[in-house]
Amino acid sequence: MKTSGWKILCVVLLLYTAVAGLLLDVPRLNIVNETIRALYFHVPMWFGMVFLFSMSLWHAIRYLRNPSIETDIHSFEYATVGLVFGVLGIITGMIWANYTWGSPWHGDPKQNSAAIALLVYLAYFILRGSLSNDEQRAKLSAVYNVFAFVAMIPLLFIIPRMTSSMHPGNGGNPGFNAYDLDSKMRLVFYPAVIGWILLGYWIASLRIRLKLAEEKLNELEHEKNS
Repeated sequence: MKTSGWKILCVVLLLYTAVAGLLLDVPRLNIVNETIRALYFHVPMWFGMVFLFSMSLWHAIRYLRNPSIETDIHSFEYATVGLVFGVLGIITGMIWANYTWGSPWHGDPKQNSAAIALLVYLAYFILRGSLSNDEQRAKLSAVYNVFAFVAMIPLLFIIPRMTSSMHPGNGGNPGFNAYDLDSKMRLVFYPAVIGWILLGYWIASLRIRLKLAEEKLNELEHEKNS
């Protein structure tokens, strides 16, 4: 993605999401009411998080196959932005839950599983910060990255569906698209998912470029001093 077209698309989609998501009509549902508009911001955060963690996993595997500073940086930065998206997903979900369930944290299995998944990834950063040797840090964190992603899948997509949950699409509750995600909402929801994913990729790519530039400057300074 070296052209600027996808960046323009990202901006357009997010502007469209913000405007259409707040102004277009939505289904009038009991309890949920206007708060259903949070769907355009809360759920796409999770899509973005999973995409970013997937990219981090891919580069972690690449590092294990052929170790290099570049792949380690890619893996780390994608995980960093992915964790931010996950935290934003938790926060937007808590705001939504406060208006629909009566409290920000209801102890719902989906909420608990999502929190555990983020804690698993938080341990990834703690692991990296506890190691001073660059090669050891990159190798161990790459291995842990694989474990974290494998743990995330059942926590987010399997366990909540096996238990009683208030979340749509979990614990026997029908998903939004089964009864109330009408054609108008789909016209906003799908562009929102694409827009937030592109934004996450954009932020991660900027951080990667900055980190690679810092590494290059450090190498030049080391060569100059030696």
